Amino acid sequence: MSAAALILAGCGETAEGAQAASEAAAVETATDATSAEETQAGTSYENSEDGGHAILADGETASYSNAVVNKTGDAEGDEADFYGENAAVFATNGAELTLSDMEITTDGTHANAVFSYGEGTTVNISDTTINTSGNCSGGIMTTGGGTMNASNLTIHTTGNSSAAIRSDRGGGTVTVNGGAYTTDGKGSPAIYSTADITVNDATLTSTTSQGVVVEGKNSVTLNNCTLNADNNTHNSDKSDHFQAVMIYQSMSGDADTGLSEFTANGGSITNANGDIFFVNNTATNITLSGVEIVNNGDGVFLRAEAAGWGSEGSNGGKVNLTASAQQIDGDMIVDDISVLNLFLQDGSTFTGAINPDGAAGEVYVELTGGSKWVLTADSAITSLTCDADAIDLNGYTLTVGGKTYAEGTASEGEAIEIKIEEGSGMDGMQAPPDGNMQPPQGDGMQAPPDGDMQPPQDGNGQGPSGGQPPEKPDGEAAPGGETPPAKPGE
Repeated sequence: MSAAALILAGCGETAEGAQAASEAAAVETATDATSAEETQAGTSYENSEDGGHAILADGETASYSNAVVNKTGDAEGDEADFYGENAAVFATNGAELTLSDMEITTDGTHANAVFSYGEGTTVNISDTTINTSGNCSGGIMTTGGGTMNASNLTIHTTGNSSAAIRSDRGGGTVTVNGGAYTTDGKGSPAIYSTADITVNDATLTSTTSQGVVVEGKNSVTLNNCTLNADNNTHNSDKSDHFQAVMIYQSMSGDADTGLSEFTANGGSITNANGDIFFVNNTATNITLSGVEIVNNGDGVFLRAEAAGWGSEGSNGGKVNLTASAQQIDGDMIVDDISVLNLFLQDGSTFTGAINPDGAAGEVYVELTGGSKWVLTADSAITSLTCDADAIDLNGYTLTVGGKTYAEGTASEGEAIEIKIEEGSGMDGMQAPPDGNMQPPQGDGMQAPPDGDMQPPQDGNGQGPSGGQPPEKPDGEAAPGGETPPAKPGE
């Protein structure tokens, strides 16, 4: 069973919606889903059946406003994770569902609040309050290529594995504007992405888990957001570190392998414990521009290293980090099977050390546009491009390719070609030496040695995500046929 997103599923039978009384809203108590054929205002919808829905939109256009939704009942397994079972509000089969001014509450296991499943399915939700209290119960959830558009939501989840903004196998597109998104449970980041997720002008808070987790060939973009993370509890034993942002590949089959993306423009990232960024078993572009980043923990700024996911010896982190008009404080650790290309542009400043304990993984540093690196400890890198006045040794030693760098010296080096060993679960990526972070060949992927560009197959012969949504399996068997590895969040 997937640990990443925990609610999806088939549709229950439809019950007739109750008519609103003239003085007060009626209450829907059917054991299956309320039909989405009717547009209701000021109505309450309840469902307590295991696996059922309070509101169902199945291949139709529907809207609900000024309504209260309450969902209890439990579910388990991939029917919930991938296909929407037991979600309070569920849209599927190309439905277009619009929700506004709602109050949605769930209290059950695998009881996601609002779920969009499948290509062509769109949920538009605005000015709504969502509270979930059971484990594996996210706020808004997207899988199978669905679309979720959210504006001015207030989401609070308290269960474990219950991200406020959540996706799973098959991914999709999620756009969030404004609002506040808070999680309290273990393995419950504010955002868990196996999709393309963009969040604008929102406040994201996690009190136990990472603030953001990106899995596989997927993305998170934060524009003018406030991210507050206090990762103080592990959801697995695969890493000893805590972090605000984790980017990795679990190898569960829930996310395509390949180049991941994390972008933050403006806003702030405040970390209470551990590292700011941790990258493991994947290749990623991290792009930062004018973000206020504060680490109140005792960790580093960036840690790219092996952990418990992937194949030993080839499961490090492969990182292109581009900073524009950005202040970076803190060390960067790159172990001997990891790679870092660090591009400091447009007056960025990096105050910290890289591999202060000595040379390990390959590291390229490029400083342009008046950017500056101030060392806080001895550092060891592989290659360097800089003007003569770009580096302040601050009394420490910088080793470049095994040779001691002389302060006041210009240097010209080359970016590291990022190659992924076969069996690591990652496709290839190459960082161009000119600092252009647009990946080559369309998606930045190099063909593996056999030239087969298809993603690994799951138990249904489907790629793990992207393209058509995953087919719903017969019976109770999990699509992958095996229990996936544990995940840090979700």
